[in-house]
Amino acid sequence: MAIIVTLDVMLARRKMRSKELAEIVGITEQNVSLLKSGKVKGVRFETLDKICHALDCTPADILDFDPEG
Repeated sequence: MAIIVTLDVMLARRKMRSKELAEIVGITEQNVSLLKSGKVKGVRFETLDKICHALDCTPADILDFDPEG
């Protein structure tokens, strides 16, 4: 897939654990894990908005595009 999820990098930069993000965003830890691994087919804009607010970042900070992918 051409979209690469770099959520784990942003979590490390913010020194935040997946569990804490899950609680703030209102999703399960398992869903955060699936997002981090890129094993999801989509993400709701509402969820993306909450993640960006929690991590004080933009979608571009947690999603990347690889045209070769």
